[in-house]
Amino acid sequence: MTLLTVDPTNPDDAALGRATEVLRHGGLVAFPTETVYGLGAHALDTAAVERIYEAKGRPAWNPLIVHVANAGAARALTASWPREAELLAVHFWPGPLTLVLPRDPAVPDIVTAGLDSVGVRVPSHPVALALLRACGLPLAAPSANRSNELSPTTAQHVVKSLGSAVELVLDGGATSVGIESTVLDLRDPAHPVVLRPGAVSAADIAELLGVPVLRAGGAEGDVARPSPGMTERHYSPRAALRLVDDDGIATLVRRDAGVRNEALLVMQSTISQGLMGAFGRVETMPDSPEGYARVLYARLHALDDAGVTDIYVQQLPDGAAWDGVRDRLARATRHD
Repeated sequence: MTLLTVDPTNPDDAALGRATEVLRHGGLVAFPTETVYGLGAHALDTAAVERIYEAKGRPAWNPLIVHVANAGAARALTASWPREAELLAVHFWPGPLTLVLPRDPAVPDIVTAGLDSVGVRVPSHPVALALLRACGLPLAAPSANRSNELSPTTAQHVVKSLGSAVELVLDGGATSVGIESTVLDLRDPAHPVVLRPGAVSAADIAELLGVPVLRAGGAEGDVARPSPGMTERHYSPRAALRLVDDDGIATLVRRDAGVRNEALLVMQSTISQGLMGAFGRVETMPDSPEGYARVLYARLHALDDAGVTDIYVQQLPDGAAWDGVRDRLARATRHD
């Protein structure tokens, strides 16, 4: 595994050339997107995509999102491109929105979990865009970590999780969005459905399209699903993570004092001195959904690295803007 630092303001041609060579020969390259780091392979090369599944330990029923350099490249991977897709692409791309549409036959079954749909998006991170333009390939790129574990928001997270399973890691610094893209099912354009919430909200999409946007339920069992991130448990730290309301936090604070190998994530606006002695670590989280999402995985990675065994997370405020973060925490929660 080779780690190359790339300046996002001026991606290095030599590093992009090295990455292009690896990808064109069926190898794996981890690279930053604005959401999380992706584990990229040539999306139309079945053998290369198989290596993604092997490296991650990912089940075959979990499809991959294909990253492309522009909307034209996305259209080429689909069997239909409705007016709604064009509107969304113009408004939200490059950016953290994935569109699920009927796939072109050129897209291999392994990418789509055998379904007749494919998820496509144009990332906004300058290193990701530079790589896509340099290699000229559509890149299947799930998060660059072992399946069901915390997604990586730095190159160091990738190295820790995948190590020698990936040939090259492009280090473009910490990601800016911090959670995975919103996934929107447009197979029936008149009835769009959010399959996975993210930074682009259902309200944002509904306002643009002028139609209601539904929210899909979860999916369980070894059944193919149209989007990643739909299983009950996902995006999980090694520590047991539990959501607690303010009354629950007060109960935890009233316990007998002692050294505890646990942590509390609490909103900055509600932090109090009384919390400090009740937990081994107290992490203050930004009060905005954008700020919270940006640092969430990094904080959870750090707590895992510190050997914390239990993480309590203060329940989030109401509101659609928090849907993406709320979804990730719910899927990371220990169910016992």
